[in-house]
Amino acid sequence: MAPVTAAGEAVARIAYLLSDLVVSVQPSLQTDSIFSKPLKALKASKTSNLSSKTPEVVAVRENEDPLLSAFHPVQTGHTVSVVTASSVLLSSIPHLYRLANHPVVVHVALEPSPFPDYSVISSIRQCGFTFLHSETLQEAQDIALTAHALALRSGKGVIHFFDPSNSAHDDAISPEDVEIVRKLVDTTESTTSHAHADAQTLYTESGRVAVTSEEGLIAPTGTQTIISGETTPSGIPSTVSVDTSSVGSSRRASSTDSRALSSSATTVDASSVRPVNAADIFEWTAQIWSLLSKLAGRTYHAVEYTGPSDAKSAIFVFGSTGVFVDILADPTSHSELETIGLITARLYRPWTGSQIVSSIPTTVEKIAVLEQVRKTTRWGPSLMDILSSVTPATAGRALKIVGYRLGYVEPSTAVQALRGVVQNLTSESPIQNLEIGNPTAPTAVAPLEQPHIENAYLKILHQLFGDRLYIANQLGANDAGISSTIAASPEYGFGSLIARKEHRERFIREVEEASKATTFATDVVKSWLTKWALNAKDTVKSNKLAPDVIARLANDGSTLSRQLLGSKQLFFQESQWLIGSDAWAYDLGNSGVHHVLASGANVNMLIIDSQPYSERTAADPTRRKKDIGLYAMNYGNAYVASVAVYSSYTQVLQAMAEAEKFEGPSVVVAYLPYHQENDSALTVLQETKKAVDLGYWPLYRWNPDNDDKGEPKFSLDSERIKRELEEFLRRDNQLSQLMNRQPKFSPVLSESYGTEVRALQKRKAKDSYEKLLEGLFGAPLTILFASDGGNAQNLAKRLGNRGRLRGLKTMVMAMDEYPLDDLATEENVVFITSTAGQGEFPVNGRALWEVVKNSGDLDLSSINFSVFGLGDSHYWPRKEDKIYYNKPAKDLDARVAFLGGRKLADIGLGDDQDPDGFQTGYSEWEPRLWQALGVDNVEGLADEPPPLTNEDIKIESNFLRGTIAEGLLDESTGAISASDQQLTKFHGTYMQDDRDIRDERKAQGLEPAYSFMIRCRLAGGVATPSQWLQMDDISSAFGNETMKLTTRQTFQFHGVVKRNLRGAMRAINKALMTTIAACGDVNRNVMCSSLPELSFFHRETHAVAQKISDHLLPSTTAYHEIWLKDEDDKKIQVAGDALVDHEPLYGPTYLPRKFKITIAIPPHNDTDVYAHDIGLIAIKGADGHLEGFNVLAGGGMGATHNNKKTYPQTGRMFGYVAADQAHIFCEKIMLVQRDFGDRKNRKHARLKYTIDDMGVEVFKGKVEDLMPGGLKFAEPRPFQFASNVDTFGWLKDEKGLNHFTFFIENGRIEDTAEFAMRTGLRELAKLDKGEFRLTGNQHLIISNVKDEDLAEVKELMAKYKLDNTNFSGMRLSSSACVAFPTCGLAMAESERYLPVLISKLESTLEEVGLAQDSIVMRMTGCPNGCARPWLAEAAFVGKAYGAYNMYLGGGYHGQRLNKLYRSSIKEDEILDIMKGLLKRYAAERNTEGAKPERFGDWCIRAGVIKATTDGRNFHEGVAEEDEE
Repeated sequence: MAPVTAAGEAVARIAYLLSDLVVSVQPSLQTDSIFSKPLKALKASKTSNLSSKTPEVVAVRENEDPLLSAFHPVQTGHTVSVVTASSVLLSSIPHLYRLANHPVVVHVALEPSPFPDYSVISSIRQCGFTFLHSETLQEAQDIALTAHALALRSGKGVIHFFDPSNSAHDDAISPEDVEIVRKLVDTTESTTSHAHADAQTLYTESGRVAVTSEEGLIAPTGTQTIISGETTPSGIPSTVSVDTSSVGSSRRASSTDSRALSSSATTVDASSVRPVNAADIFEWTAQIWSLLSKLAGRTYHAVEYTGPSDAKSAIFVFGSTGVFVDILADPTSHSELETIGLITARLYRPWTGSQIVSSIPTTVEKIAVLEQVRKTTRWGPSLMDILSSVTPATAGRALKIVGYRLGYVEPSTAVQALRGVVQNLTSESPIQNLEIGNPTAPTAVAPLEQPHIENAYLKILHQLFGDRLYIANQLGANDAGISSTIAASPEYGFGSLIARKEHRERFIREVEEASKATTFATDVVKSWLTKWALNAKDTVKSNKLAPDVIARLANDGSTLSRQLLGSKQLFFQESQWLIGSDAWAYDLGNSGVHHVLASGANVNMLIIDSQPYSERTAADPTRRKKDIGLYAMNYGNAYVASVAVYSSYTQVLQAMAEAEKFEGPSVVVAYLPYHQENDSALTVLQETKKAVDLGYWPLYRWNPDNDDKGEPKFSLDSERIKRELEEFLRRDNQLSQLMNRQPKFSPVLSESYGTEVRALQKRKAKDSYEKLLEGLFGAPLTILFASDGGNAQNLAKRLGNRGRLRGLKTMVMAMDEYPLDDLATEENVVFITSTAGQGEFPVNGRALWEVVKNSGDLDLSSINFSVFGLGDSHYWPRKEDKIYYNKPAKDLDARVAFLGGRKLADIGLGDDQDPDGFQTGYSEWEPRLWQALGVDNVEGLADEPPPLTNEDIKIESNFLRGTIAEGLLDESTGAISASDQQLTKFHGTYMQDDRDIRDERKAQGLEPAYSFMIRCRLAGGVATPSQWLQMDDISSAFGNETMKLTTRQTFQFHGVVKRNLRGAMRAINKALMTTIAACGDVNRNVMCSSLPELSFFHRETHAVAQKISDHLLPSTTAYHEIWLKDEDDKKIQVAGDALVDHEPLYGPTYLPRKFKITIAIPPHNDTDVYAHDIGLIAIKGADGHLEGFNVLAGGGMGATHNNKKTYPQTGRMFGYVAADQAHIFCEKIMLVQRDFGDRKNRKHARLKYTIDDMGVEVFKGKVEDLMPGGLKFAEPRPFQFASNVDTFGWLKDEKGLNHFTFFIENGRIEDTAEFAMRTGLRELAKLDKGEFRLTGNQHLIISNVKDEDLAEVKELMAKYKLDNTNFSGMRLSSSACVAFPTCGLAMAESERYLPVLISKLESTLEEVGLAQDSIVMRMTGCPNGCARPWLAEAAFVGKAYGAYNMYLGGGYHGQRLNKLYRSSIKEDEILDIMKGLLKRYAAERNTEGAKPERFGDWCIRAGVIKATTDGRNFHEGVAEEDEE
């Protein structure tokens, strides 16, 4: 074990070893204290404490009233210690008095370093704790141990304080000897008990007192037991006088208290019981030190004396002695110091003053008392202690006592300082309170810092109020010597605001007087001043007038004008704010909030709450964090809003604007949850979503002014509210009003949450199941499944059906739906589980596994069981990762057997790599199960109906109707049926759920947070400014306040809940857009190059895209019936579509799979023409107009990990067709796919497989056979692509019109605190200039801007930073799909992670000179390939959460597929690999041509990866082969 090198480490180790819970107080959650780092290391290594348990370590910020965290654990019988800096002690005095009669140990590192202030200790010396002081590293370890042993022995609190800098240069010591620790603790087992009060309160005397009995005292042999004047415990010398005022001070009642006593040790006669007193503490401390001396050879005393035995003078130091010890240890070099001794109090409280006399030589005549404390009183506390203890009566002689203030002493001046002490001490008339050393020290006090992540709300304030914003308690402000801690408090800030308001009032009076003056150069100024003075208190008018008034004063130039201009900022009415943290929600911080509310002053408070939902402390009743919002609403005179920037940016803006307008106190409580101050935005987002979704952090606004307008005071901006808020609203009659206004919320407003609800639901579900089985007589069979993608669930249901057909009483449930208490009572149990992530249980199986895994007393000897697992033996190709294959099933099988379960059949393992996938292993396992249950030879079994396929769903849907309309009316769930989920895709919408909060909702007994994604059909991606505004409105009214520009060149909305689905569809229709066939087994949105530099050619090509889109549109009227009915129930038509119930192109089963068409205009392959079912390459004629297209067919991106039968493919060249025939050729290609595509295996159903199976020429021939008039493909025309990325910035076309391409990272249109992109684009659309073009790379172009409109457009773009394209070439060339949290197929993050990854690579790009080079990097959350990763030069495809497959070698023009380079790598490996490759590429690439060699081409030439020449060899020659 490594040696211990620091006092903080030594103390932390002891606290950890002897506690059930350690409260670790830190400056911030990100900044370690001297204790927290070793505590984290012990916790991470799962080190056990002395009770063989792993103690809990709770990190608490210094400003969060940290000692509150100790109350609940000590009250519930836990052993608690606190490790903290001294800065928290004074504000914790009320808690210390209450904790004094609990066996709590508080280890205190004195601050500031290197010259700490000991007055913090003397200020709390009467709080009832025992105080112990250590100075060296070894002492820190031993005294920490003493503190814990004494707390256990006495039943009272102990504070151990030390100066870490005093021992900073000590030699390392050995770690604590656990056996010595054990003997000390065991030997000092408590014989104390406590007298209890009836009530548990926090800040009043609780009546709890540590008591002991005379029988419980142990007297060492040979000690005296009588002290003159009182009966005392044995073991205390008769010469010791004990000041009992300290230890007993927390209970100011008679010691003959008649209340009942309780003891965990023994019950004694009440007549022999008395409170623990100072003498007891002294004796028990002496006993502990005596035993420590025997065990370790190190001796300690209550008062220590070191020095000559014939010393004439002694120095008592209450402070850091390190600077003097070495000098006094060898005084021979300083003759004047040879007769000086050193006194220190190891036991500071209770004060054992007479020990000083007995400890020092009888020759001592004078004592210098050095106190390292601030000068707060004339006489120092230690001086008073010494004077009261060393009297002529007790000392037997008159001792001269001289007090000193000990300042900071440099080691180089220590001798000089001691000489000064001695000279003054030995003088005839010594000076009292002489200051030694420097009163100020080179103290490095770290100022309070605003956590970077909290800047989100500050940026919004700056955006809203600009120069008018004034933050009264701004961190880092110059506050005339006031400490940053005080200056940041609400009290200080409020006082500052009052002073500032009074200053402006005086200024207004000055302006009023000035308006009457005659000393201005002109009377114009006077009229403006008068006008301003009349409106000075009207924010809008005064701020509007202010610039003109200031301008007139500046022009006037008179003395009075210059005088007024000296305070020109006061012409503006400021937006004044106090900003605080959730520390203000605790009692000690809340007082300032109370003052503001009680004052009624027009003050705005922004209070940022950072406690994550997952760390809420509801279980601790004493952790009294107030709900400031409720507190303020109860006050009645304040505007109150509860906001969360990562949930609704718009609501934050609205609340802040309303708060600023409100005349009176305003409180905006803002949620920004984080575990550490450097948490990522993604972590904050996920925590916010949990809290808002479950009602822990409801979004609302409360405006008392609305009463005067006849409007409701309360506005709910989220769906759920917590119980306390619900009760308040009921009292105020607001809840019923809200439910009447918004009946859609009524089912969820009053829901209760908690594990008990979940348990009742599980019990009810199982009881209902058993009721259904009562009439059956077969053996019971319980089938429990854990399913990730649905296969395990389907298998379990099928097994249950087969079991029932064989006469068994089968019950099928998800593992997490099953009441675990019943598991040991089952007869026959089958577990079926798939494999998630890195060998993990699926989400709905984890709770059961945790119980089975961790329960040591679970007896399963009465059950018969079998396990079947689903996995993929090649999913994790590296040898060391093979353990993940079917790991959940294997672990469960082994654990249940270990707990006594008897196997019905050996474990069965399904492998996706087998010929029939998991069915191969399953078909072997199931017969063995029936045989074991004795039902293998059952005759007359009915045939099982075949499973329902997508083809069945389409056939039975009545041309895509299904039961969608009925499902939309079902308000009992946010979901629709499984079949309807397939059909709604044809209508342009997918059902999803928010995976960020899926687990939390499940734990609360709620269904997933279902919502719908809506995708528009927008041929060529062209929209008018009006349509842009309408799309933006839809995202606010129906979605999640963001829009996604997709890789299919269209708008996509997320977060549309079921009740809003029809409204959103109708709004899209009103914008002259549609969503039909944006998804599903039909031809989807037709893409077209954006081509800003050739407007007329783009227009011609776009017209063909539109024509193809319209020509291949489905004909069913179901879309109109379901979504577009008016109030008279009449169908609303879109673009004159015929109302015909048949599909002339598609037929009743439509296509085997999705079908995608795109058009690219050379030299730009910005739509990835090779990646689609049909790719049309536009060919320009000699006259510059569109002539025709080269046709590619059979491209496609979808694949499945480790299934080599699936692969991405690039389109094959079919030939050239004329422009006016393109839509017919597209139709016929689609029809051949309709008739010959694979309808049995959807993984083999795309056009690419049909062409590969059939051959290009055969397929091409079938297309030509269908063409009218014998039309055939002609020879392809020459063309050349230069890139597949967008060209950013301004371009001018051949007509002189202007086009600007915006960089929209991953296509997400949203507002953030840093970048109000969505607002800026909305304002740009309001100008109604030009048109908006969406690109296939998820970016946006404003096109066709005339020169005369350019200045206005550019000004607006600059205002909102929309003109910024100054990003790295890699970032500009990147693309990502949505993935988490909404995509149900995602295995890993994509859109939310790729920007982070690129940021971590950009320093390397800068370093090697590649910052501006375009390198195409793409990321997807799964292998379906929505962001077309297989064509990127570098791609990352999600394999499991946090793990990706890495692909290299794609063609820069989008013409070549990449290939697998590494499998299942995480961020650290990704960064190592990419940084190495980028450095090599920069050094080795060929730069001799017109353009440098591209990254993908270099990867192949350098031998990093082999080229993929065809999709069919995509899996061949990969850099990392699967390992067997």
